[in-house]
Amino acid sequence: MAVDFHLTRPFRLKDPILVEGFPGLGLVGTISASYLVGKLKMDFVGYVTSDLFPPLAAIHDYKPQYPARIYISKKHNLIVILSEFIVPVGACYELAQRIHDFAKEHKVKQIVSLGGIHLKSEEQKVYAIASDNKLLDGLQKADKVQLIKEGATTGVTGVLLAQGAVEGFPVVSFLAQAHEDHMDPKASAMVLEVLKDHLKLGFETRTLEAEAAEMESKMKDLLSKAKAAHIQYKKTADLGVPNNLGPMYG
Repeated sequence: MAVDFHLTRPFRLKDPILVEGFPGLGLVGTISASYLVGKLKMDFVGYVTSDLFPPLAAIHDYKPQYPARIYISKKHNLIVILSEFIVPVGACYELAQRIHDFAKEHKVKQIVSLGGIHLKSEEQKVYAIASDNKLLDGLQKADKVQLIKEGATTGVTGVLLAQGAVEGFPVVSFLAQAHEDHMDPKASAMVLEVLKDHLKLGFETRTLEAEAAEMESKMKDLLSKAKAAHIQYKKTADLGVPNNLGPMYG
């Protein structure tokens, strides 16, 4: 099993910030990262593959693309890594390690993870977890988020945070309270507002909810295709027969 990063063109940024957004609760990570890429007019520079990822292509504006992609903005000194499928549990550890290695290779000064969290609270809030005390102090002073003192976080984000804490690498996770059963553009907008303040970026989030309906349709279709492909792929692999996944779209 391997996770590989493929750059379609080289780039060089000076001490950039790396933002990662993967599907999770309310699809907050993917919605937020995708919106950020669009609003900042970021450039596509690469993609991520693994033999544990579902075998599919995302199609946007008639163009097939790898569903896990890398973007940069020289103007904002920013890297974004996003995925349009749920990362299989078996790939989380190695993907987090590869993101960490990629960050060190490109002299990233901080990794920011965007996602959703399920908490039974009347007021919708954004919560934060950080890998070091300096980041925690800054977040407390900013008073824009509620810090999580006790609990657990899973997946790629969990591994990045734990590794960052051990190695002294700055990693912060912003988690908006989100719905479990459907996309949550409001939670995504809340996360992006916190990210704007944290990174001092200039873009608006007013159109996010309006654009969410179209995005929701695309994401539901892609995730269902990914799930079906994964099930069929695993079934035929277990039987020891060649895969015949059929048409992914049609």
